[in-house]
Amino acid sequence: MSNGVEEVRGRKAIIRFDGAKCIHSRHCVLDRPDVFVPNVQGDWIKPDNATSEALVGLALNCPSGAITVERLDGGENETAPMVNTLRVRENGPLAVHGSLAISGQAGGFRATLCRCGQSKRKPFCDGSHSAAGFQATGEPKTQDTPALQKRDGELKVSPQPNGPLKLEGALEIVSGTGRTVKRVMEAYLCRCGASANKPFCDGSHRKIGFIAS
Repeated sequence: MSNGVEEVRGRKAIIRFDGAKCIHSRHCVLDRPDVFVPNVQGDWIKPDNATSEALVGLALNCPSGAITVERLDGGENETAPMVNTLRVRENGPLAVHGSLAISGQAGGFRATLCRCGQSKRKPFCDGSHSAAGFQATGEPKTQDTPALQKRDGELKVSPQPNGPLKLEGALEIVSGTGRTVKRVMEAYLCRCGASANKPFCDGSHRKIGFIAS
């Protein structure tokens, strides 16, 4: 384990699990309980129980980026998507998929970002929305926006001091059911939980005295 990241090496791949990023979406233990074995003492990650291709697929299905896979068999590892997306999760976080730079640091390809204002690991979600009873639609209204000429590339995520998340780069904001809500090159998204125009910021952070770096 290094920097809190659990690393398990198999014959054909290495699985890395970052518990600090995990939001317990449970895709891993539901999709492949033979690889991510629930409710056991000791070793619970078993990479040799699946092909390296299947392991990469499991990683891609982890919205928070807590699971990453490095292939040792010469096969293709995870790459940046062809379309940067941000999916608005009902009563939960913002799930981004792209070539991420978060707060000026390389952020991998997947992350879940807090939008309830309660996470203790901002800008990342830590599941606090559940305990807080946060309610926010995953189906915001569609806005008529033109297609982007470029749909991939670096996506910068910059938490503004005591304010919203600033995202810079080609991005399609998508509802929980997969409907495109808005196409942008820059967006300011609520992370205080109080905006009346979620997922977008409407300045409510100033009214409620939201404090976060």
